[in-house]
Amino acid sequence: MNQHHFSLPRLSLRFFPIWRRHLLVWKKVAATSILGHLADPVIYLLGLGYGLGSLLPEMGGTSYMVFLAAGTVCYSTMNSASFEALYSGFARMHEQRTWEAILNTPVTLDDVVLAEILWAASKSLLSGLAVLAVIWLLGLTHSALSLWLIPLALLVGLCFAALGLIMTALAPSYDFFMYYFTLVITPMMLLCGVFFPVTQLPLLLQTVSAILPLTHAINLARPLLNDSVPVDFIWHAAVLFCYALAGFYVSLVLFRRRLSK
Repeated sequence: MNQHHFSLPRLSLRFFPIWRRHLLVWKKVAATSILGHLADPVIYLLGLGYGLGSLLPEMGGTSYMVFLAAGTVCYSTMNSASFEALYSGFARMHEQRTWEAILNTPVTLDDVVLAEILWAASKSLLSGLAVLAVIWLLGLTHSALSLWLIPLALLVGLCFAALGLIMTALAPSYDFFMYYFTLVITPMMLLCGVFFPVTQLPLLLQTVSAILPLTHAINLARPLLNDSVPVDFIWHAAVLFCYALAGFYVSLVLFRRRLSK
């Protein structure tokens, strides 16, 4: 592999016009896009929250509805960032050849990849905000600390957008993404405390869960909804940030390799 592939990112403000281009395209379908990303988590929240909530009146020292709400915000943000980085990112890179057109301008691949991550994170922030608005409307929280879920949603979006782009760089076709969702995203939903406490898992799975980024996101979100400052919040935020940085660098290396062929 060419040594240039491993060089550190060289970034500039030229990523912003690319981000703005994605925004202008998305605005044409904004209403249906937001509705689509909102429907799935809200169905989980209402269906499981009221259904299981009647059988499990309390979990982790709070109502099951509030317990589930924190996981739903993080899960929704993760899903939105992943879908955008995978399916839409692959379409722009491979099918529509939008990247090829952009790279014929005075813009580097580093800026293109950064713009993709920031755009996917921006869309996931909207998903997180939409779910948080539903949580407020249902009266599940009145905590001012819950507003910290807004920057948290952006950080979670950056993390999963960067990880998703690694898969996009490797993918030969859209079918490849099913492996990622089946082997990575779905297990994270089940292992990271979205629906039940991680402490209910066997010790080995608790150890695996502690490594996964969604666990750190939920460990921040759940206390905030319950009007308390998360324990080790700097550590959890740092882990998510490191996942985002590592994902960005690895995906950039893979894209350099793929597009140089």
